[in-house]
Amino acid sequence: MSDSSGDQTPDLGALIPSWLDWKDAGDALGVSVSKVRQYIREHQLAAAVPVPGAGQQVPAELIMDGEIVKGVPGLLTMLHDGNYDDREILAWMFTPDDTLPGRPIDALRENRGSETKRRAQAMSL
Repeated sequence: MSDSSGDQTPDLGALIPSWLDWKDAGDALGVSVSKVRQYIREHQLAAAVPVPGAGQQVPAELIMDGEIVKGVPGLLTMLHDGNYDDREILAWMFTPDDTLPGRPIDALRENRGSETKRRAQAMSL
């Protein structure tokens, strides 16, 4: 339910199916909540408020097999350097792209992140 009053922010709650609060993200990674907070601050992980009234959460698909998905930290750092914020980055990562094919997060999870990284690099210029 995004409003049409000029707000271009996508509805991340609808775009991203599964979210973890910081405690659950820490449990999934085997680290403390303060370490999750540090990962977010250092752009190793991204967090956003998925629905109004919820606290900041981490998309569950950024974590796989007890680790941050390979390529996610570099992608986040590159796009932050290009002045994108976590909400914009997550919207891009979780939006289907027929030319990839799939979503950028899927490409990273399937270890075919080279093209995703090239696109992020072009976006951040």
